[in-house]
Amino acid sequence: MNLYIETESGETKNHPAFEHNLIQAFGAIPAHWEPFTRIERPILNVYQVLESDEPVYAKVDGVWTDVWSVREMTVEEKTTKQQAVVTAFNSREYASNWSAWTLDEATCTMQPPIPRPERIEGVNTFWCGADNNWKQAPLRPVDNNQHKFDFFAWQWVQVTP
Repeated sequence: MNLYIETESGETKNHPAFEHNLIQAFGAIPAHWEPFTRIERPILNVYQVLESDEPVYAKVDGVWTDVWSVREMTVEEKTTKQQAVVTAFNSREYASNWSAWTLDEATCTMQPPIPRPERIEGVNTFWCGADNNWKQAPLRPVDNNQHKFDFFAWQWVQVTP
């Protein structure tokens, strides 16, 4: 569906409208309405910031379009984001189990020193901090109770309310 935007003295007015709505309203596309191309909100990389939640309208190659303002994070913003990831990771229950994991700065995620082995259906493989390796864990009990995995005892324990 084609979009058009109303212009006056080289500036946009209001928001884009569908071509068929303009034809219904005016019988044709009025001369002061110009083609508009919708550009979706960009997907940011891990260290980019969108300057505004709304685009601005600008003429690009003769067509009005959405223009999104994206910038790279400052060194301070990167450091703050990385520290927040590390802090959240280290605030979890049993955090000491993952003490060997480190921050991958390229992805801003915590990574194990040894990649996780391929998953095998029906087998639980968890990181074992005592061995600093991936280890097969016992199967989760199948009953009407809630359970959580105790990484120090290396077994499932029933959660009591």
